Amino acid sequence: MNDLILRAATGQKTEQVPIWCHRQAGRFLPEFREVRKTADFFTMCQTPELACEVTMQPLRRFQLDAGIIFSDILVVPQAMGMEVLMKPGEGPVLPNPLTDPSKLATLKPAADVKVEENLKYVGDAITLTRTHIAKSNNNVPLLGFSGAPWTLMAYMVEGGGSKSYNDARAWLYKHPKESHELLGRIADVVVDYLVLQVKAGAQMLEVFDSWAGDLSPAMFRQFSFPYLKSIAHRVKSALKSQGLPVVPMTIFPKGANHALELIDQETEYDVISIDWTIEPAEARRRVKNSSLQGNLDPSILYADESVLRAEVRKMIDGFGTQRYICNLGHGMLPSHNPSSLEIFVDEVHKYSQQLNSK
Repeated sequence: MNDLILRAATGQKTEQVPIWCHRQAGRFLPEFREVRKTADFFTMCQTPELACEVTMQPLRRFQLDAGIIFSDILVVPQAMGMEVLMKPGEGPVLPNPLTDPSKLATLKPAADVKVEENLKYVGDAITLTRTHIAKSNNNVPLLGFSGAPWTLMAYMVEGGGSKSYNDARAWLYKHPKESHELLGRIADVVVDYLVLQVKAGAQMLEVFDSWAGDLSPAMFRQFSFPYLKSIAHRVKSALKSQGLPVVPMTIFPKGANHALELIDQETEYDVISIDWTIEPAEARRRVKNSSLQGNLDPSILYADESVLRAEVRKMIDGFGTQRYICNLGHGMLPSHNPSSLEIFVDEVHKYSQQLNSK
């Protein structure tokens, strides 16, 4: 097996920089769009054979160093009893948002959230995909993932995507006690969900705090960070106590570069993923213990090949070739040309090998 990403995550030497991309299974691939014609979004997530197929598609096409199971962070609110729809051209919609604390009663009681039953389809998809990857020409680790409590709460309160999540942020100020109650309930489900994914065969995990950057530093420390810290500790403790592999964990606190030192020094995450709003060399200087992942601006994939390759080289020069996993600063976009990802992957491998041979 190509274990480059696992070695990079845990600080072991790598002969080249591993690369994978957020949303590498997605609408930019024509083969994905063909599958999407046959089923709606959440049917794809909930049907292990379809989730496996679209997870495998980028691994067949590109020399990526990891796969990530096709799913969505909003399966967690679904498991907690909320209806979530994926509307074309609009994105996720939660028709009955938590507009005030009284709506918490509409969620399933904590005892009724049976992660191993409600999210069994994700585990089944992971197990099936591991089997397919092992038989393929690109035998790489498979990642599982979850949304972080604050990011999931933001969707649950707003009822969908938002430019700045004003209603969710207002909840934190108006209802701090109930906010912590909700965040704690979400965190409990996330812990069980991540453990389920490792049981099913996930070899690495990522927690996406996509809207961390919408919080002030003080509010991040109060309403996001404690739950991020707890999740890493509880997941690793549970894996160890259950005799399961204690897999590497990545945190992606998008937009919260102010918290790099805090996360690096006070949590058990092995990898911090960063967006494109910080220079790689600065991130490397500030992060002492963790490996880094990121952080190419997805817009660079629209550039000419020479520009794209030059930007990749500049980025790797900033990060260095060790304790580093190459990725985008966010994710692949529907209008990206697949050939740009092919160039991106090629340059990362070629240039990092060149640097390591010196």
